[in-house]
Amino acid sequence: MPFTKSEALAHTSLFADLTAAETAALAGRAIERRFAPGEVLFHEGEDCPGLFVLGQGSVKIFKTSPSGREVMLTVESAPSSVAEVPLFDDGPLPATVSAIDHVVAYLIHKQDFRQVCRQHPDVPLKVLAMIGRRLRTLVGIVESVTFGSVRQRLARTLLDFSEQAGRESFPLPVTHQELALRLGTVREVVSRNLGRFQAEGLIRIEQRQITLLDKEGLAREAETEF
Repeated sequence: MPFTKSEALAHTSLFADLTAAETAALAGRAIERRFAPGEVLFHEGEDCPGLFVLGQGSVKIFKTSPSGREVMLTVESAPSSVAEVPLFDDGPLPATVSAIDHVVAYLIHKQDFRQVCRQHPDVPLKVLAMIGRRLRTLVGIVESVTFGSVRQRLARTLLDFSEQAGRESFPLPVTHQELALRLGTVREVVSRNLGRFQAEGLIRIEQRQITLLDKEGLAREAETEF
């Protein structure tokens, strides 16, 4: 069952600091949208219709080069939000977002969001604080793709997935191909390194379930020399 509009907003980190009245004001303007696996929520370069809050499912956020090569930036799972920055700068959408599985999203149109901000002046300050934290995360992703070996980047990504899941055993939220795109490599290299991690006793793989057996060892693998 998907989160309701109010539940999704209340549990989304972007709105974590909002009061009940502020959350209700946004929820009252949210419109439900449903997407099938693989369906695109929006394309890079399009005008931003508004903010999407995920009530069910996961999406991948990626950039596409002129040659057609994809680089995945991150995966977001409900409850979470996407397309925040264009709400403030009126620029085009900076990346493409597509559904990984069945997604229920709540769209808050840009004009409605701004109306709530005018009625509740603390909302933009609280939202911008979270956007700043997310920007730091994206800088970390760029750093991870730019520096270090695939093995180091893969170890860091597995630790990040574990942190997002809140436990050391979790279903891999992306395919090996999508993980390869995120790491700037190819699927075969990802699969080979996952196999090596398992052979070395760092992780256990059971179908799509990953268990971190030696978190400290994996953290050592993730350390990157600059």
